[in-house]
Amino acid sequence: MALPCLCPRHMQLALRVCGYATLSGASRPQEKSGEPVFQYVGKHRKPTHKVFVWGFSFTGALGIPSFVVPDSGSKKPRRYQYTPYRLETAEQISSAACGYGFTLMASSTKDVTKLWGMGLNKDSQLGFQRTQHNRYKSYDYVLEPSPVALPLSQPQQTRVVQVSCGRAHSLVLTDHEGVFSMGNNAYGQCGRKIIDEEVYSGSHIIHRIKGFSSRVVQVACGQDHSLFLTDTGKVYSCGWGADGQTGLGHLNISSSPVEVGGELAGVDVQQISTYGDCSLAVSRDGQLFGWGNSEYRQLALATESTQMNSPRHLPLKGCGKVVQAACGGTQVAVLNEKGEVFVWGYGILGKGPNLSESSYPERIPPTLFGRSEFNPSVAVVKIRCGLSHFAAVTGRGELFVWGKNVRGCLGIGKKDDQFFPWRVTVPGQVVDVACGVDHMVALVKSLL
Repeated sequence: MALPCLCPRHMQLALRVCGYATLSGASRPQEKSGEPVFQYVGKHRKPTHKVFVWGFSFTGALGIPSFVVPDSGSKKPRRYQYTPYRLETAEQISSAACGYGFTLMASSTKDVTKLWGMGLNKDSQLGFQRTQHNRYKSYDYVLEPSPVALPLSQPQQTRVVQVSCGRAHSLVLTDHEGVFSMGNNAYGQCGRKIIDEEVYSGSHIIHRIKGFSSRVVQVACGQDHSLFLTDTGKVYSCGWGADGQTGLGHLNISSSPVEVGGELAGVDVQQISTYGDCSLAVSRDGQLFGWGNSEYRQLALATESTQMNSPRHLPLKGCGKVVQAACGGTQVAVLNEKGEVFVWGYGILGKGPNLSESSYPERIPPTLFGRSEFNPSVAVVKIRCGLSHFAAVTGRGELFVWGKNVRGCLGIGKKDDQFFPWRVTVPGQVVDVACGVDHMVALVKSLL
C-alpha cells in the first residue's frame, strides 16, 4: 500500500501546527531508572483530558505514524495495538468517531482549527489533505491527526458538536452552522445530488446539508446512509435504501434528507443509532423504533421479514424505560433507566459462547459490569456498537467491551474474541468511546 511522505516538522503536543507533523520522540514521557517516584494529586487539581486508541494501525486510523513507518532502524512496524495507547493532542477532544479504517476527532473550541482526521482517505472522507510535494493532490492515507478545514461562515464563533463516520463518508455537526458532509456520495449519503462517475479521491467538496425543518442535534452514519435528529424530535435520512435503512417507505436511494415517517410520525425522538444497515430510534418516553435490515433478527420483534423500509415500534417486554440504543452490523443493544443492558441479534452478544443469536432482548447480568453488594449503585450510562462488538461505559468511568476482536479492536491485550463484558484498562475515567470495524477511540478524564 502506498503511504504518504511525512512532513519533517515536529508537532510537540499540538495538532494545529501542521497537518502532517510528526510527534517528536521527546514528547512522550520517559521512564527513569532508580528510586520510585510517588505523585500526589492535589484536592483542587483540574482533570486533564486524554485520548487513547487501539486496534488496527496500518490504515493510519490510530494516528500514530511510527506504528506504520518506524522512526528508528531498531523498530518494526506495529500492525496491531492490543491495548489502549495514548494519542498526544493539544486540544481537549470532545467528540470522536470511527469509520471503516479512518477516524474523526473534534474539539468544542472556537479556534479556527477544531476538526482532525486520520486514516484511510481514498474517498476524501477526511477532506482534502494536500500532499507535501503537490498542492493539487491529496493523501490517500493520513497517518496522524491532521486538520480538516470546514467552510464555516463564522469559524471563530462556531463550535463542532459531534462527528460521525460511515463506510466512506463523514458527518460533522456544528452548533450554529448546521451539518457538513464529506466523502463518498455514490448513494446520496452526503445529502447532495449524485454525480455520475464522480471522482471522490482528492475531492475538495465539503457540503453543507440543507432541508431540515429545525436545528439538527444529532447525526449518525450508517454504512452508506445517514440519519439526522432535530431539536423537535424529528428524524431525517438520506442515502442507500436497499435494505430499508433510510426508513422512507421504499428501497430506493435518496440524495437529500427526507423526514422519516411510518410509526415515527408524531413521535418525539431523543436519540438515533445506526452503523451497518439497520437503524434505531429512542423516543423521549422510552420506546424503541427500528427499520432497515433484519437478516440477523434485529427487528424480529416487529417483523418476520428480512427488511423493513418504514419505522415500526419494537415492543420490548421486561426492559423498562429505554434511554439509549446502539446498533452494529448484526447486533443491537439498549440501555434502560436503571443502567441495565439488553442485547439481541446475531454474533457475540455478551452472555457467553452458547448465545450467538436471539430474536428478543437478553439482559446482561449487571454483575458483569461491576455491580455487587459492595457496589450496588454501579450502572452503565453509555452503550456503543462497532460493526461486530459492543462497548459500555459505567457511571464510574469504567469501560467494558465484548464481541468479535477484529484485529485487536477490543483493547484487552490479546487476539481472542470476548464472550462476556471485559474491563479495558485505561488510566483515568472514560467519558465516551467510539467503536469502528477494527479500531476504537476512548476519551478519558484523568487527574494524573
